[in-house]
Amino acid sequence: MTQPIVKMVNVTKRIGKRTIIDKLSLDLPLGEVFGFLGPNGSGKTTTIRMMVGLMSLSEGEIYISGHSITKDYEKAIRYVGAIVENPEMYKYLSGYDNLIHYARMIPGITEHRVNEVVKLVGLEGRIYDKVKTYSLGMRQRLGVAQAILHKPQLLILDEPTNGLDPAGIRELRDYLRLLSKEEGIAVFVSSHLLSEMELMCDRVAIIQNGKLIDVRTIRGSFEAGTVSSRVLIEVDSPQGAAQALQAAGYSAALEGGQLIAVETDREGTASVNAALVAAGIKVYGIRTHVKSLEDQFLEVTGGERIG
Repeated sequence: MTQPIVKMVNVTKRIGKRTIIDKLSLDLPLGEVFGFLGPNGSGKTTTIRMMVGLMSLSEGEIYISGHSITKDYEKAIRYVGAIVENPEMYKYLSGYDNLIHYARMIPGITEHRVNEVVKLVGLEGRIYDKVKTYSLGMRQRLGVAQAILHKPQLLILDEPTNGLDPAGIRELRDYLRLLSKEEGIAVFVSSHLLSEMELMCDRVAIIQNGKLIDVRTIRGSFEAGTVSSRVLIEVDSPQGAAQALQAAGYSAALEGGQLIAVETDREGTASVNAALVAAGIKVYGIRTHVKSLEDQFLEVTGGERIG
């Protein structure tokens, strides 16, 4: 396994007697959209501020590409692009001029790279218009373009969908997923929108009261055969099917009607189907019942509201 781009080790933040972040340990790989989810006041923004050096750590360490954010800040931060809160732009300049202005601050950024990021975030048609004429979604995309000009390995976004309409949210979501794959970067995004995190992220870390509660895989886990899921099977004889599966070493529950439920992974589903067919049971349909991110969030936080 390759070295994670971000490694948090027992990260702790105290303000006075209050512990905001409590021994948070987390690894982020490249090429993945990683969500950071928690109720308001759980410590999401505090963690992001520590990651980009805007807030000191009380204990622990954050490594970015192997460099300590506290001991070797300049080397660590060169791998990072970030938007904390809202992207700030010069509204009287065009989008292109804004990017050129930022490019001058960092050695080695070519005009070709500027044009490359413009295409990547889909602003070719409006890049020469003044930013004051942009929608909020377009400004967010311009902010992302500015944040990735220097080809960071890590893009950090704090509540990037705030204020966006559904079309803008979808556009941003699609661009972030494209970025993670096309540029091979890690995208670390915090949000309170459960449904959007579910559509956007490969994995999600859930924090509550400053503590890491769980890390959940959102995409591809069942299809890859890496986790078990609840599989619902429609058959002609639920009782007969349950007995046949019990004889084959599986535990099946009657779900009412013509349905039975089995906890298994992708390969196990094929074996269950084969066992039923071998026992003369007619199988009319098989589907996985995957818990939504909202169900999982409420399960691990004890029902605490997200906002």
